[in-house]
Amino acid sequence: MNRRPLVVAAATVGVLATAAFALPNLPPNPLSDAIDGHVYKEKGKRFATVAEAPTRGDRAFVLPSWIPEDATDIRIRVHTTDQARLIRFDLGATPLDGPRCPAGTPRRMDGPELGARWWPGHLRAEVRPECRDRYQYQVAVRGKRVYAWTDGTPSPGARP
Repeated sequence: MNRRPLVVAAATVGVLATAAFALPNLPPNPLSDAIDGHVYKEKGKRFATVAEAPTRGDRAFVLPSWIPEDATDIRIRVHTTDQARLIRFDLGATPLDGPRCPAGTPRRMDGPELGARWWPGHLRAEVRPECRDRYQYQVAVRGKRVYAWTDGTPSPGARP
């Protein structure tokens, strides 16, 4: 009996299983970015400061106007087939408040549809009123770290 096809099949299954577990946990690189974009329909970026983030061009990574100018360590994860987004950043001296993040009870929005290693679970209890720009965001603040997400619901009066 020829065992060569069985050995090749077993090796192929082993390589594919290893890749399935290892690739999602690798730091961002061209291979994991390509898999995220084509398979999961997601892409992400990281900016050290607000100044490094784009202000035009690919709107997916343009920051909402309610993020303070002195925010740092900004991470964004977007869904490429709709407007769902995750944003995480650290506050500087400027607090997160003002007319774009009003006080009140946030409207009911499901949890984020996206996932990222830097995104914590179970934020619902910490959600504060929504912040508005082009889209409505749910926001949770843990110390100086801010987590915001949107399902792409437009803000009242916003232009699409």
